[in-house]
Amino acid sequence: MPFIHTDSVCRAVGKHLLLASMLLTPIGFSHAATSALQADVAADYPYLKSLFETLHANPELSLQEFETAKRLAAELKPLGFEVTTGIGKTGVVAILRNGVGPTLLIRADMDALPVQEKTGLPYASTRTQVNLEGIEMPVMHACGHDMHVTSLVGVARRMVDLKSQWQGTLMLVGQPAEEDYGGARGMVADGLYQRFGRPDFALAMHVIAKYPAGKIAFGEGLMYSSADTVRIRVRGVATHGASPHLGNDPIVIGSQIVLALQNIVTREISPIEPALITVGAFRGGTAPNVIPDEARLDLTVRANSEDTRAKLLKAIERVAMNTARAAGVAEDLLPLVSIDPTGAATTTNDAALARRVRAAMVAGMGESAFTAWKQTDMGAEDFPDLVNVDPPIPSVYFEVGGTPPEHLANNTWAEHHSPLFQIAPEPAIKAGVEAMTWAALGLLAKP
Repeated sequence: MPFIHTDSVCRAVGKHLLLASMLLTPIGFSHAATSALQADVAADYPYLKSLFETLHANPELSLQEFETAKRLAAELKPLGFEVTTGIGKTGVVAILRNGVGPTLLIRADMDALPVQEKTGLPYASTRTQVNLEGIEMPVMHACGHDMHVTSLVGVARRMVDLKSQWQGTLMLVGQPAEEDYGGARGMVADGLYQRFGRPDFALAMHVIAKYPAGKIAFGEGLMYSSADTVRIRVRGVATHGASPHLGNDPIVIGSQIVLALQNIVTREISPIEPALITVGAFRGGTAPNVIPDEARLDLTVRANSEDTRAKLLKAIERVAMNTARAAGVAEDLLPLVSIDPTGAATTTNDAALARRVRAAMVAGMGESAFTAWKQTDMGAEDFPDLVNVDPPIPSVYFEVGGTPPEHLANNTWAEHHSPLFQIAPEPAIKAGVEAMTWAALGLLAKP
C-alpha cells in the first residue's frame, strides 16, 4: 500500500470543506467595508491613470506583448506575487497564496490591434510594429485591453491590502493574443494548470463602449458568440478575359459561393437561432482582361450554440464544393476549405457562479451599479479556451461600461476596433477594479 502523507490529505480535505462552506455562505459586507474599498480605489486611481495612459500609448500586437508583459510583471512582483513570464510565449502568471482555500483565476488580455489611432487623445498611440508576417503596421488599443491590464493591477493592489479579509490562492493571468483567438489556448498548451495548479473559479471582464461608463452588466448564461475563420480557395482554369468559354472563372464561381452561403443562414438554421456568415475578403485576379486560376474568400462565422456552430461549418464546405461542381469544375480542382484551428467557442457563464458573483458585487456596490445586459451583436472571446478544459472550470465573464452617458445619448461614440475608439478611463477603471475585487472577496471569503 502506498504511503500517504497525512498532512497533504488534511490540506486537501480542508480545502474542499472550506470551498463547500464558502459556496453556501451568504454574501454580506459591512457599510464601512464598502465605503472603505470605494475610497481606496479612488485614492489609487491617479497611479492607475498613469499606468493606463502608458499602456495606451505603447500598444503591442498579438504574441508580441513583450513590454506589456514586462510592465505587468514589474507591477505585481513588488506586491508579493510569485510572477512567471513567457507562458504561451508572452503570457504572465502571478500567484498570491493566502492560506488554505480555493484558487481563483482572474484574467486580463494584453494585446492591441493593427489600427491607426485617430482619437486625438494626448496619450494616443503613434506606434508601429512589425507583425508576425513581417509587415509594419500601426498599432492601437482599439478594444480596451489597456483598461483590462490596468484594472488587473488595481485588483491586485486591493487584494494585497485586504489579505486579512480572504483566504485561498489568487492566480492573475496576463493573456496574449485574444484578438487572434490563440493566446488562451497557447497558455493552456504550455502547461498553465500543470505548472501553477488548477483554479476552482475563473473571472474575466471587458470594457464595453455601448454601456454607460462605470456600469456593470452580465447574464447567467451566454455572453458571447462563437467565432471561426474559414478560408475558401476557389480554383478554376485561367484564360483570356475575351475567351471565358476556354476556361473556368473562379471569380464567378466565388461570387456564386458568396450568395449561396447566405442561404445556409436563412434556410438551414432556425429563424430564431442566431447565426452569421460574413465574407469579409474576396481576392482574385491581377488584370481586367485576365481570368485567373484562383480566387480566395475569407469568412467569419458566428453562432450562439456549439450545435449551430458545427452545422454552419459543415454546410459551408458542402456549399463551396457543390457550387463549384455545378459550374463544371473538375473534381481535382474543387475548392479547398480550411477552418482556422484557433476559433473561439461560445462564452457562457456558469449560472450558479454568476448569481454568487453578482450577489457579491451588489453587496459591495449596490444595485445601482448595474445596467441590463443584452446581446446586441455576435462578438466573440477566447476566454473559453482557458476554462473549457476537462473538467470545465466554472467561470463568469462580465462587462464594464466605458462611454459617458451624454455621448451615448448623442450617439457620439465609436465602436470597438474603430480608430476613434476611446473610453472614459476614470469611471471604467474604478468600476472594474471595485467590481472584480468584490467578486474575488466574495469567492475567497473566510467562512
